[in-house]
Amino acid sequence: MIARFDQITFSHPEFLYFLLIIPAMVVWYVLRESKTHPTLQLSDLSMFEDASKSMRVMFRHVLFALRQLAIALLIVALARPQTSSSGQNVTIEGIDIVLSLDVSGSMLARDLKPDRLEASKAVAEQFIKGRSNDRMGLVIFSGETFTQVPLTTDHNILLNMFKDIKSGMIEDGTAIGDGLATAVGRLKDSKAISKVVILLTDGVNNAGSVDPMTAAEIARVFGVRVYTIGVGSYGTAPYPVQTPFGIQLRDMKVEIDEQLLQEIALKTDGRYFRATSNQKLEEIYMEIDQLERSKIDVTEFRRKYEEYLPLALLALGLLMIELLLRFTVFRSIT
Repeated sequence: MIARFDQITFSHPEFLYFLLIIPAMVVWYVLRESKTHPTLQLSDLSMFEDASKSMRVMFRHVLFALRQLAIALLIVALARPQTSSSGQNVTIEGIDIVLSLDVSGSMLARDLKPDRLEASKAVAEQFIKGRSNDRMGLVIFSGETFTQVPLTTDHNILLNMFKDIKSGMIEDGTAIGDGLATAVGRLKDSKAISKVVILLTDGVNNAGSVDPMTAAEIARVFGVRVYTIGVGSYGTAPYPVQTPFGIQLRDMKVEIDEQLLQEIALKTDGRYFRATSNQKLEEIYMEIDQLERSKIDVTEFRRKYEEYLPLALLALGLLMIELLLRFTVFRSIT
């Protein structure tokens, strides 16, 4: 109850001006009292030196104080004081996001540290932790595609599944079209205000049964925005190769179909990014985070409570006490 009084408003604040009557009445009362003292002429006042004032004399001003307090409370009650409670409803289903992650063998290249796949997983995990109000899912693809985690608000499950992702889980290759189509399939029935796929790959589409641009058209039809990320440095990148002498790093040509990724992003009203380093990848996810952050809807609500009744009842009680004292304890004969 006390917490509700942090914000007090008045429905009719103009009535509060009547409180100016109170000091005017106090001045009038003081002036009146100074002129109404009875007088008695005596030749000698010595007999009254030890006389003390009676309780009635000492407390006779209580009647006036009670009446003024009652009037003040009635004026405040007429102004209709109100308290309010307020809060926010955050639309947690505002954005649905599916991460579509390439786990092909080329993601083991070490131009990002410790390699492309682990760097992508680490940054994506931080992105997930910062999106607590969103439903998120995870699709992995290489030569084929697989839904690792369907849309969920339980981000702990999503983060735990990230730990088990590794290259070689499924048939090797780069099926960009299948990876995108599967992600869109997870979003097509969503009622969210914003539906997003973040597709990350480091190669050229060379597998799968769905053409990437056909998957992009499906995404556009269902209102899914696609952010595409090409991972890898320009030119060549060190890649671990098994040799008779153990695993050795050899420079391999980096081949990313940037034109395709740009066209997918353009068709779906998304954006294409190129991540050539761990820092650049982090910056890309931060930018996507900010681009989608404004899509969350927040609804404010406020409930008002009338507080005039307790004041009116208290004022009535004070008036009754004042009348009772006036006609009993402080009764006077005029």
